[in-house]
Amino acid sequence: MDKNFQEEFTQIIKFEPPLYKQRYQFVKDLVEKYKPKKVADLGCADCSLLWMLKFCRCIEVLAGLDICANIMKERMHTLSPLPVDYLQPSERSLTVTLHHGSVAHKDPCMLGFDLVTCIELIEHLEESELKKFPEVVFGFMAPRIVVISTPNSEFNALLPGVKLYRHPDHKFEWSQAEFQSWALETARCYDYSVEFTGVGQPPTGMEKIGFCTQIGVFVRKYPQTGESVQSEKPTEAVYKTVFKAVYPSLKDEKYLQNAVIREVTFTAQIIKHRLVSKREYSDDPERKSKSQPSMDCFSDYLEKLVVEKNMEPFVSGNEVYIPLATIFSFPKVNRLCGTFEKLCKLIAGKVTLSSDGSAVIFNIEHENEEN
Repeated sequence: MDKNFQEEFTQIIKFEPPLYKQRYQFVKDLVEKYKPKKVADLGCADCSLLWMLKFCRCIEVLAGLDICANIMKERMHTLSPLPVDYLQPSERSLTVTLHHGSVAHKDPCMLGFDLVTCIELIEHLEESELKKFPEVVFGFMAPRIVVISTPNSEFNALLPGVKLYRHPDHKFEWSQAEFQSWALETARCYDYSVEFTGVGQPPTGMEKIGFCTQIGVFVRKYPQTGESVQSEKPTEAVYKTVFKAVYPSLKDEKYLQNAVIREVTFTAQIIKHRLVSKREYSDDPERKSKSQPSMDCFSDYLEKLVVEKNMEPFVSGNEVYIPLATIFSFPKVNRLCGTFEKLCKLIAGKVTLSSDGSAVIFNIEHENEEN
């Protein structure tokens, strides 16, 4: 939180990359290591961390929570799908939701997460909120992993302009010993292990001061049972949802069908073009010598299919017949559909097929007229 304000005090020490980016990268590296599917960022503020995490392909559910709805609303548009997401849907599903509320309250929408991040959050909590925080996060939410970062007060002496705290909204700032004492006791109470690290290296010779930002990584020791979660579940939601985006995905049959039709049409058009060109080149030696080398790899692959699997496309009058079996053999079509039966189902009624449904048909009469 409040990364711009904090960076003003670190200009002389010059962290590269800036400290807030190092914190975000730390989280991203953790995501790449543990591959969580569901991630919640508590104190998400301007949604910068959520925006970075939405590109992590393992994540299918992202949620943000903040006490200030206005800050989220200013930047929540950055979490919306772009036109390219609809043109090229991802193979994974992704839902992003933002909630307005306090980390001192329990809400069932925050259950079931694999990773919960609390980046520069706890120092903004009132004493009463801080007392409730461990029970909400570690007891109720009980994710597999929790990441908490907070300022290291011992580093403040190196930051010009800092007299008490780094930000006027901070209610406290802990030393390394204070943070570790709190973290170890929290981990003990809720059956987590915790490891300490940080970002923002101190100057050479001052290593005892520790990192500018201290970080605790908590890992749950035992699986959370469904019964214990259910018994804690509140009867009513207390957070207000301010934003929700569901990204187009190939797991949605509507988007999968569109993608398959595009790929089938594209593949068939290339095969058709190759067949028509080959027939014209055989009648015109000069044109044959000008064959485009960019088609050679595709042509070699097609001829290999014909030889090995006896699936030869052919021209009959003004129509080109391209066996579906040939199209299905191309890697991208095969990967999208999975089975030949699925391919037939998805393109039924959307692509012109032969009477027995075994081949895609293209009419080339207009091409002959142009030539």
